[in-house]
Amino acid sequence: MQLDDLYRQVIMDHYQHPRNRGTLDEGAISVDLRNPSCGDEIKLQLLVDGGVVKDVRFLGSGCSISMASASMMTEAIKGKPLEEAVQLAHTFRAMMRGEDVDLDQLGELEALQGVRKFPARIKCATLAWQALERAASAPEGGRVEDETFGD
Repeated sequence: MQLDDLYRQVIMDHYQHPRNRGTLDEGAISVDLRNPSCGDEIKLQLLVDGGVVKDVRFLGSGCSISMASASMMTEAIKGKPLEEAVQLAHTFRAMMRGEDVDLDQLGELEALQGVRKFPARIKCATLAWQALERAASAPEGGRVEDETFGD
């Protein structure tokens, strides 16, 4: 099996069987973000306690890339300090821009590297990460609603 095939399988598994899909109770930071160029939408919720992402959930609609990326992101950041999760977001977005990054930091997220071959899909892959960055700057229990992004 070629590496590209393995990466496709990882992405399809997260799309067909999303991890951490759902909502959290009161007190979670909540961000609603949409990509108007393709129609992808995400609602990301973080439960942060003591500076650590204790739990994370998402709901959304969109293409397989955006939903798989959201699923993979939630797995990657759960249990991490929020500052580390934001740094991971910066590293992921740098990878998507084609910058040199330490792929060992990304683990399974490296599977999304192939999306760079399709520039129109980069926004799909980074939607959840944009939501994470907005959530990190919101007050605990805060809400950022109905935003769009153009990165």
